[in-house]
Amino acid sequence: SDTAMSASYLVYRVLRESGLPPNIVQFLPADGPVFGDAVTSSPHLAGVNFTGSVPTFKRLWKQVAQNLDTYKNFPRIAGECGGKNFHFVHKSADVESVVKGTIRSAFEYGGQKCSACSRMYVPDSMWPRIRQELLDIHKHITVGDPVEDFSTFFSAVIDDKSFTRIKKWLDHAKSSPNLKVIAGGNCDDRKGYFVEPTIVETSDPQDAIMSEEIFGPVLSVYVYPEKDYKEVLQLIDNTSPYALTGAVYAQDKNVIQEAAKVLRNAAGNYYVNDKSTGSIVAQQPFGGARASGTNDKPGGPHYVLRWTSPQVVKETHVPLQDWRYPYMG
Repeated sequence: SDTAMSASYLVYRVLRESGLPPNIVQFLPADGPVFGDAVTSSPHLAGVNFTGSVPTFKRLWKQVAQNLDTYKNFPRIAGECGGKNFHFVHKSADVESVVKGTIRSAFEYGGQKCSACSRMYVPDSMWPRIRQELLDIHKHITVGDPVEDFSTFFSAVIDDKSFTRIKKWLDHAKSSPNLKVIAGGNCDDRKGYFVEPTIVETSDPQDAIMSEEIFGPVLSVYVYPEKDYKEVLQLIDNTSPYALTGAVYAQDKNVIQEAAKVLRNAAGNYYVNDKSTGSIVAQQPFGGARASGTNDKPGGPHYVLRWTSPQVVKETHVPLQDWRYPYMG
């Protein structure tokens, strides 16, 4: 990616210093479609390990299919494509955990994490308290330059394309009769691409802001009737095409078990009383299904084997004495 070259280059240097030959690992920053066209047209393509948008990943799949007759092997394809991650709050939830976990998940790194919480479902009986506590913390979130001020919670979004995309969602939130901006909502690109942490309350759980990925510091909240929590679990499962991460906040063990069954396919990484960004690097495998990707779980013990081509070797040390089998007499 041309927007993450420094991190990629550091990984490349580590791999080279570990002893990998230059022909085994290469650092080739390029425009996505240009790179994709080049690698998928090679007859030596063995696999694609992709992180990026759904349209780009679909394009790679189609290119591989179109070139299938030219390859020496069937290429292996794995992808991670983002998500529309949820926090579901039950009436039995611990409010402090909900509020602080959601603030971190939705706004750390400016919401620019594929696992960031983007939609939240809160019972009407708890919303006044949760709303107030979210607003109280929101007032203290510092957006700026973390090099100059260590109290900064997050900085500018990555580039002008990201800024423009997020701004469209802010404009949508301000103009839609079903949406209400209760915190933030402003942005400024005069010096850097800065976006305020924004909280939007919606009366329509099917609004696009609850189903489409934003990849920015925007949290949408749907307040549901407390008694309808079972229907809301179904709603969460059916609202978005993604299935990357999700969290359920509840102390009621029966509700936790019920939610786990209903949301079985709604999140590849599923959290109970922890934020949707709770995965610990190098300790927990990560990945999702549906439009979020192939759910191959990088970080898991089997992931490296996904990219190997095993060969089984058998050597016989006793010469074969007869072509006939014993039952043949």
